[in-house]
Amino acid sequence: MTFSPDNLVITGACGGLGSALAREALARGAKVALVGLNAGALEALAATAPGRCAVYTPDVSDSAAIQAMARDWIGRFGVPDAVIANAGVAGGYDTADASDLAVFRRIVEINLLGVATTFQPFVGPMRARGHGTLVGIASLAGRRGLPGNGAYCASKGGLIRYLQSLRAELRPSGLCVCTVNPGYLRTALTAGNRFAMPGLMAPEDAAAAILRAISRGAEELVLPRRLGWLACALDLLPDAWHDALLLRQPRKPRAGEPGATAIPGLPAASPETATSDPEPRAR
Repeated sequence: MTFSPDNLVITGACGGLGSALAREALARGAKVALVGLNAGALEALAATAPGRCAVYTPDVSDSAAIQAMARDWIGRFGVPDAVIANAGVAGGYDTADASDLAVFRRIVEINLLGVATTFQPFVGPMRARGHGTLVGIASLAGRRGLPGNGAYCASKGGLIRYLQSLRAELRPSGLCVCTVNPGYLRTALTAGNRFAMPGLMAPEDAAAAILRAISRGAEELVLPRRLGWLACALDLLPDAWHDALLLRQPRKPRAGEPGATAIPGLPAASPETATSDPEPRAR
């Protein structure tokens, strides 16, 4: 049995995967709450579907702001069919550098706490209605630690376990929890990567696949599927062999290094050494 979600809340809708999800949903006639930090980008997107959007600019880790957003959206458009917690950030991390502890904390606040904060005000209304889908955009990077990327991998690994827990808790209520594990998406966040990115996908292709998964009630989605099989195969290697392979790859750029992406809530690097994506979504 399938259904077409008519009412969606999408965080991180300013660009990348979030924008692609919003555009695809709007093209299908849905009403969409556009949540992100770049009001201009969200307003431009809302202008493509007058009367079917509302723009919100909270920090996804701010529970009071997210609750206010949820009250406003439900009051205007009703309880959503699906909430897609897509907002996320990434950045290199060095445990030996004390200044990077703030990077670790902020990545976890957005990528892990931000998902729980986004879902919280919608669970009660969805449960009372008896149906709804909660979608968490995790990552294949959450399945295995990567050298120099410990903060991101930890946040996504924690997110995968949180979504598993939430799925079990909500199963009796009729709510669906879907874990999406993308590999690499072609957005500004991956533009600065210096390492191999097998299976690189366009965000539009990923968005269409995610909406199809929501429609059929899927509980897990790996994008692209062949990359999931590759990850499973690599997991069979002894840790020492796996680590040796990964140590040969260049590291994810850290804040201030060429190719690094700005992380909201932290001091921005200089324009000469960093690029920014107001909705940094790809892995």
